[in-house]
Amino acid sequence: MATTDTACAEDCSCAVHIGTIAAQNDLFRQSWPILAIPGRFVMTQAIAARSGDFQRACLDAVRSYGDFNVDIDPYGIHEMGSFEIDGETVWFRIDLYDERYEYGSPEPTDLEKTRRVLTILFPEDY
Repeated sequence: MATTDTACAEDCSCAVHIGTIAAQNDLFRQSWPILAIPGRFVMTQAIAARSGDFQRACLDAVRSYGDFNVDIDPYGIHEMGSFEIDGETVWFRIDLYDERYEYGSPEPTDLEKTRRVLTILFPEDY
C-alpha cells in the first residue's frame, strides 16, 4: 500500500504499515504449504517430537487462526497466536528477516526485501 506521508514511509508503526504487515502475515500463514509470500515454516524440536497428527493439527490451527487480541498481538500485526491442541497450549510466531535470513527486515512491508519465518512452539520453548 503506497502512502504520500513521508513520516509514515519511515515509521513502520504507522497504521498503514501495521495494516499491510498484518495482511501479509495473514496471507503468509494461511497459504501454507504453497506459500504466497516468501518465507519458511519451522517448528521447535519439542513440536517435531510429537506425532504427525499433532503436527498437522498445529498447522491447521495456524492457518485458520483468527483470535488476535491485544494480549497476544499488542502491535496489531498478527505476528503471534496461541491455541490448544490435545489440551496443550501451542504458540506460533512470525518474524520478519532480510532476504538472507540473517537480520531483521530493513523494510518489513516490502515483499522483495522481507522473508518471513513462522515458528510453531510450546510456550516453554520460547
